[in-house]
Amino acid sequence: MSGDEATTPSAKPKASATATDSPLKMQTAVDSLSSIVPSLSKLTPASLLTSPDLYSKISALLRQPNSGAGDNNLCRWLYDTFQSGVVDLQLLVLRFLPVIAGVYLSRVADRKPQAGFEAVLLALYAYETTSRAGKPVSITIPDLSQPSVYHEATAKTPGKGPANSAATDPEIAVVSPALEPHGTVRSTRRARIVGVALELFYAKIGHMPVSSKTDFCEFCKVWAGQDGEMYKNFEEGEMCKKLEDGGAKEEEEGVVEKKNRVEGRVPLSWELLQPVMRILGHCLLGPNNNKHVELCNKANEACRSLFSRSMHDVNPKAILPMRSLLRLSKTVMPNHPDPTELPFSDVISL
Repeated sequence: MSGDEATTPSAKPKASATATDSPLKMQTAVDSLSSIVPSLSKLTPASLLTSPDLYSKISALLRQPNSGAGDNNLCRWLYDTFQSGVVDLQLLVLRFLPVIAGVYLSRVADRKPQAGFEAVLLALYAYETTSRAGKPVSITIPDLSQPSVYHEATAKTPGKGPANSAATDPEIAVVSPALEPHGTVRSTRRARIVGVALELFYAKIGHMPVSSKTDFCEFCKVWAGQDGEMYKNFEEGEMCKKLEDGGAKEEEEGVVEKKNRVEGRVPLSWELLQPVMRILGHCLLGPNNNKHVELCNKANEACRSLFSRSMHDVNPKAILPMRSLLRLSKTVMPNHPDPTELPFSDVISL
């Protein structure tokens, strides 16, 4: 088994579990997990999705040096649990995807076999491949020549004369191309497979806990390999000056600090950046995010790091959306004044 290609178990997804066998599969998952993590022996099917200690303990195990091996019992449990077809169990596995993808991509440069992580990622990829049925994910772009979307003609109606002569066909944009089935993870497929898994995570992000989103933001900083401190007080007119100051600062840093900054740095292709930006957008603008100050701060740091990386790579396709996210993150930070809010004053001006 080479470092670039690892054969994994069959990733063909099973049919969704019925209401009859779901409780049995939930109990089986609890029993299996209790044998892997003895400290979770008090788990019950009802507490499997609400246990406060479950996420922290499993995340700690996933970060261990040998966590991604092919014979790792926890990876096998995650794979079998997702393949069970029980929706609640699949959502439970998705909670740990940021840690799985983060640790997996950060170790790719070490060229060590990670068949355990790859099996879980391929299971998610196969699930999405089957769900999409060979069709791409696309959106309809509104016609800006019309006053509103209600004025757009969905199709040309023959025989209606000049009134319908200006009708145009809707423009379709492909968000995610059609998926091809894969049974192995190769270096040329890695970004696509991990990106599709993150797309599935984004599709279910409303069910994900804050701790999972926070871990994702942390790994975004690791993947970027940039601290992004030069954009902490980001202003449009000061961009060039910040770049010059940041470059001079980096030259003055020691060798050890430079090594720590780029450790875990991964290639950021567009296939991987697209779902990353969508998830960060949710972390910044999701419902009730104003109650989660830590999540907003972590998302803001991730945006700065990824924007710095985009500028460093001179990636024009990523610079514009990342700059938009960075500017957006400054407006949603706690205690940031809302420019649309009317000023309040006790003084009446005549």
